[in-house]
This record gives sequence, C-alpha cells and structure tokens, in this order.
Amino acid sequence: MRFIGKLAVATALLLSSANAWAQAPINLLKVGEESEITKSYTTSDQGSDGSTSSSSGHDTILERVIGAREGGVELEYDLSRDATAEDRARSWQFPTRVFRPPSGPMKLLNRAELETRVDGWLKTAGWSRAVCGRWIFTWNAFRIECDPQSVIETIEEYDLRSTKLREGATYRDTMARQPGALTRTATSPTGEIYRALMDVDSDVVRRSRAESDVAAGEIMRKPVTLDAALRERAKESISGTISVAFDADSAGNVWRRTKVTKLETRKPNGVLETSTATEIVTRGPVSGRKP
Repeated sequence: MRFIGKLAVATALLLSSANAWAQAPINLLKVGEESEITKSYTTSDQGSDGSTSSSSGHDTILERVIGAREGGVELEYDLSRDATAEDRARSWQFPTRVFRPPSGPMKLLNRAELETRVDGWLKTAGWSRAVCGRWIFTWNAFRIECDPQSVIETIEEYDLRSTKLREGATYRDTMARQPGALTRTATSPTGEIYRALMDVDSDVVRRSRAESDVAAGEIMRKPVTLDAALRERAKESISGTISVAFDADSAGNVWRRTKVTKLETRKPNGVLETSTATEIVTRGPVSGRKP
C-alpha cells in the first residue's frame, strides 16, 4: 500500500501525478454515493547494454459522499474494503474527510484526528518525531510522512473529477516542458475520449532522479548531497514524451485516465536507456455493488 508516503525510488520519476484543475459537477453528487478508485502502474526499462527491469502494482481507495453544504461537498476517503489489518496498521492517513469546492483545492476536515493517529503510528513503530521526513526501506522504499496535510496530495493522485474535457482545453503535467492541448479523438453514444501529448522537461527529470539518488543514499547509509546528485545527473542527455488520455461517459464524467511516459536517456558511458511507465486511474462502482 502507498498510503504512508512511500515512493519506490526506481519508479518515483515516471509516476509523478498531475491534474488539470477546472470546475467539476460536484453539485450532482448525492449523499451516500460511493465510488471505488483504482490506480495501477507498470514500468519497463531497457538498456542498449542488454540490461532490463520492470515493475507493476496497484492501489484502491473508496470515496464516499458524506455531506453537502453551500459551496461544495464533504467526502470521506478510505482504504478498499479488502484492506487487511496490516494494511490499516501501515496507514494512519485513512479514513480521512475533506471538503471539496466546485473549483480549487480540497480542505482537510479531520486534521486533529489524523494528528492523533500519526502519534499512535509512530509510537507503535518505536519512532519519535525525529524520523519524520527520513527515508527507510522495509517492504519498500518510503519516506516517513507525518504531516496530515499530505493526505490531500495522495487523494489528488486519484482525482478524476477535476478535469474539464473540451476541445483545446489546457492540460498541465509537472514533468512536461509546456502544457498540452486536449483533442477529442473518439465520440460514441457511450462517451468520448480526449488526448494530449507533451514533451518532457529534462531539467525536471534530472532533479527528480537526483532527489531519488539522495533518498537511496540515505537508505543505503551512503549519504549523497542534492548538489552532488544534480551534478552527476547533468551528465545525462534526456528526452521523451508524456501522453494522457481521458475516457468519459455520455454525461461527460471522466471514468478513466491513462498516462504513458516514455524517456530516452543517454548515459555518460554511452549506454542508451529506454524507459516506459503507464499509469491508469479508473473510477467505478464499489466491487460487489450494481453500477
């Protein structure tokens, strides 16, 4: 589970998230309505020297409408119904409640509850607040996150409601050099598909990789400064593209987002590394319930 801020060092770069913020039809949500949101990913890397690697995984969260008031709705997010006791022990962030306005960022509603939970989580692990922000390796590489506000960032990775689909609308990605324009590529009685294509920003890629190098150094107890990591990554030649596709139903509600990031990296030793990461976020009815 990814809910305590863990970030696989090898895949952190390719799976960074982005959203196109716009007004969403939250006024149509009904109290008690539930949705299941799944985020899955696959990555593959291949080098001209014959080296290869790959990874895959998925996480699911539940979204429940718990209230409606002027200016927005109150939502509760929780782990999936098949989450184990161990999953819940690892995650102090869920369940969490937020207020969502028609546009703009969500607001955390149960911060005090989360503060209490994170204190208990740290105590169970035998840690003090001094470990907050540090990287460790247990079942995976992860950063020890202690800030309740961080849950908003996690939820936003699953957000499909904030994307406004129309021909020519701007879509922004944190890894892209410039925003892309959405183009409608398919229309049918059941819905539409919009796509955007962007070039990666090589400087953003280098910095992300350098930050991963710093994290890896901390985990391996071989400290690396960010400046040193940036100098090494500056020796790489990087290019690539980001393509994103949105599937919407006949009412215009986005139910799937597919993002594919492709990178080519020429290492200082001449090796050419090709990397591909695919991230799919899907919203649907809760498993076991009729649509």
